[in-house]
Amino acid sequence: MSTNPMETHGAFCWVEFQGPDANAARAFYEKVVGWSIADMPLPDGNYPGIMVGDAPVGGFSPKPAPTASWLAYINVDDVDARTEAARDAGATIVAEPFDAPGVGRMAVLQDPFGAHIAFFKGEARPA
Repeated sequence: MSTNPMETHGAFCWVEFQGPDANAARAFYEKVVGWSIADMPLPDGNYPGIMVGDAPVGGFSPKPAPTASWLAYINVDDVDARTEAARDAGATIVAEPFDAPGVGRMAVLQDPFGAHIAFFKGEARPA
């Protein structure tokens, strides 16, 4: 079994800032926390990734959101099945399972207590 959170079912594997001004948030956290931010190439543009050493651990969504928040991602074995289980247990699905080319499959939900969370399963990487 892998201990890599990006490959371990149930592990928090990513955190993402979402808000109206990701560039200002990026500058704030670079200054206050000392984060190193690296542009990660994706098929539809660059994604500003939060780096810890050589590994990305999160990022800043390039898509504006009306209010600012952090969204935590949990690695799961099957995004679709876990989303249905969450729905059956009382969650509201905010974003049905979808594929992000070059990244993986994900869904966003609001649990029955009001918190938002995302399920994630990364694309298989070539050996």
